[in-house]
Amino acid sequence: MKSQFNDAKVLETNAPVSQVTEPTVVEKMIEALSLYGMKIIAAVLIIVVGLWISKIIKSCFLKTLQKKKVDPTLVGFFASMLHGGLVIFVFISAISKLGVQTASFVAVIGAAGLAVGLALQGSLSNFAAGILLILFKPFKVGHFVKAGGVAGVIVEVGIFTTELKTPDNVQIIIPNSTIMGGAITNVSAHPTRRIDMTLGVGYDDDLNKAKQIIEDLLAADERVLKDPVATIAVAKLGDSSVEFVIRPWVNSADYWAVKFDFTKAVKEKFDSEGISIPYPQSDVHVFQEKSS
Repeated sequence: MKSQFNDAKVLETNAPVSQVTEPTVVEKMIEALSLYGMKIIAAVLIIVVGLWISKIIKSCFLKTLQKKKVDPTLVGFFASMLHGGLVIFVFISAISKLGVQTASFVAVIGAAGLAVGLALQGSLSNFAAGILLILFKPFKVGHFVKAGGVAGVIVEVGIFTTELKTPDNVQIIIPNSTIMGGAITNVSAHPTRRIDMTLGVGYDDDLNKAKQIIEDLLAADERVLKDPVATIAVAKLGDSSVEFVIRPWVNSADYWAVKFDFTKAVKEKFDSEGISIPYPQSDVHVFQEKSS
C-alpha cells in the first residue's frame, strides 16, 4: 500500500514536467513582430516619406536651375545625380533603423566609387571639362571655332565630347578635356569682324590713285560697315612692291564673301586703270668665260 502511494506521488511531482512544450512557429512570429514590429514600421515609413521628399527636392532643384537658365543638358544630369544620392541615403537610413550596421555599406560604396574613379579617370576628366564648357559657354551651337587642333562649326556640346562639322562637311568628335586643355578661338563670338588684307602695287604706280580705287571699291560694297571706318594705309616698302594694308569691318556672316569679292574686284579695277600688281621676279645674268 505504501509503495502504491509513493508511485502516485512520483507521478504527481513529474506531471508538470511533461506539460512543458516548445513555442510554435506562430508564437515565434508574434514574438518577433512584437520585438521588431515598430522598427519595421519605422523603416517602411522612412522609405515612403524619404522617396516622397526626394521627389519634391528634385522638382524644386529643377525649377531653380531652369529659372537660372542653366543649360538643359546640365539641369537633367544634376537633377538625376541629386535624386540618386537622396534615394541611396533614404535606403541606408531605413536599413540602419532595423539595427543593421551601415558602416560596412558606406565603406563598400566608397571603395567602389574610388575604384570606378580610377578606372574611368580619362572619362571623368572629359566629364569635368564638359561641365565647364556648359557652365562657362566659351562657344555655342552654330559657332565656328578652332579648338583641339581642328576647326569647324559646333554641332553639339555633350557631357563627354563635342561634335564639330568642318567646312567640307566632315564630322569631328573631340574629347572635352582636349578642348579645355588648349586655346579656343571662337570666330563667331562677336557679330562683326575685321578683314585683314595686304595688296602690293608697283613702285612706278600712283599710290594716291591706287588708294582712291580701294576706297571706292569698299564704299560701293554695302556689306562693308561704315563704322568702324576701314583702314587703308601704306605699310611696307617691299623688295618688288609697295604694300597696302586694307582692313574693312563686316558682319561675321559676310567675312569670306566680302574678302573673295573684293580681291577679284580690285584686280580687275587695277588692270583697267593701268596699276600693276608686281610679283616676285629674278634677274638671271649669264657670264661666258673666255677661252684660254
